[in-house]
Amino acid sequence: MAALSTVILLLCAAKDVMPSSPHWKPTWPSYRVPVILPQSTLNLDKPQFDAEAKLEVVSPCGPACHKSSPLPTYEEVKNYLSYETLYANGSLTETEVGIYILSNSGDEARGRSRTKRQIYGYDSRFSIFGKDFLLNYPFSTSVKLSTGCTGTLVAEKHVLTAAHCIHDGKSYVKGAQKLRVGFLKPKLKDGSKGANITNSAMPEKMKFQWIRVKRTHVPKGWIKGNANDIGMDYDYALLELKKPHKRKFMKIGVSPPARHLPGGRIHFSGYDNDRPGNLVYRFCDVKDETYDLLYQQCDAQPGASGSGVYVRMWKRQNHKWERKIIGIFSGHQWVDMNGTPQDFNVAVRITPLKYAQICYWIKGNYLDCREG
Repeated sequence: MAALSTVILLLCAAKDVMPSSPHWKPTWPSYRVPVILPQSTLNLDKPQFDAEAKLEVVSPCGPACHKSSPLPTYEEVKNYLSYETLYANGSLTETEVGIYILSNSGDEARGRSRTKRQIYGYDSRFSIFGKDFLLNYPFSTSVKLSTGCTGTLVAEKHVLTAAHCIHDGKSYVKGAQKLRVGFLKPKLKDGSKGANITNSAMPEKMKFQWIRVKRTHVPKGWIKGNANDIGMDYDYALLELKKPHKRKFMKIGVSPPARHLPGGRIHFSGYDNDRPGNLVYRFCDVKDETYDLLYQQCDAQPGASGSGVYVRMWKRQNHKWERKIIGIFSGHQWVDMNGTPQDFNVAVRITPLKYAQICYWIKGNYLDCREG
């Protein structure tokens, strides 16, 4: 089983090799994505919703710590990718999954008291103002959760965010049962709500329009783990809205190795809590990576947790540039680097296994989830 686990985890190997041509474009690789299917579902007791919502996760386990961890067995991987589903009426289920590899031809620092500013030197964040930016792609895909985090639109009715925005690893947070997702909308000077608006009624400020969440999926890897070991690798959750949001969304994709990212950089936008009501955009270089995590020093504040980390690359099959979500911003970590404390911001990578799981949650059909 350990050998099979190794084969599954190494599915991140892409079929495309980066050419050395000076005219080369950063191109989305093709991945052989496994299949993850539900095996059985069990009804659980209703949760208490008694945890305090935390807008970030702090862990002293850095890149070396994660890299030195032994590979999980096949049974452990299945356990981590099993998931809980929380419904708006408070009911809760647990679903066990099976993992299958289809090879058809053509498929392919704890306790520190200093303020966790998550700002590295000069603050390089950009507040996005004006409806011409806020209501247009890709900024329009960023939404705010009623628990204080950020999420990203990834389908007509689905939002990707961090698991710790919903569940603290032991219990669901207060407000998770009545979770809402906020969309920035223009707030008109004259208070008009009609569609026919004169030029004099120009938007002055933005406001949030809220949509209730129908159900939430959280992987058991987060619920059974914690930020010091395997849990950080599974800090993601998917929300299904009660009605379509009618906005353009951003597709998810398997995270390429950091060296294959355009300029080695990532981008994300979130609702940092030090700039209330503002959407804040940033980009930065990836400093290190593990199979499941990206370590970077993008300036960020609590509230940005759950933001979709994305890059823009060339989609060879469609002959166009395309942005995709390749990770979920988790938060801040203190790391002991040879006895010297160093802090990073951490994003959870969308691996082939996580892509298969999240895609199935969205589409409900594994045949639509074979290409990452």
